[in-house]
Amino acid sequence: MGTTAEDVRRIALALPETEEKLAWGMPTFRVKGKIFASLADDDDSIGVKCPIEDREELIAAEPGKFFLRPGHDDNFAWLRVRLAALDDGNELEAILLDAWRLTAPRRLAEEYEGEGEEATTG
Repeated sequence: MGTTAEDVRRIALALPETEEKLAWGMPTFRVKGKIFASLADDDDSIGVKCPIEDREELIAAEPGKFFLRPGHDDNFAWLRVRLAALDDGNELEAILLDAWRLTAPRRLAEEYEGEGEEATTG
């Protein structure tokens, strides 16, 4: 079936203190009021927070998966991801978690990481 907008919504909203809010006519996902991901208006791609210095390498490695909207994303720490190109929900989860970590207050991100380690170790 592939990765869908509903998968994005389900995974994003499962992250701590995340809320969905419409902006520019599109669903955005925010932690503490700051956007870390948004669904495109066609539900075929998402935009996610990504360090500017990492974008070129990601796009070069997988141009069918990652892209920028020229003139729109140029100066922002933002990357676009084609949902149909994702391998599975785990890949989407990793992408959304990375974007959330970049956006969440450090203390909240550290608390979440601590909870995850406890769950896996014991």
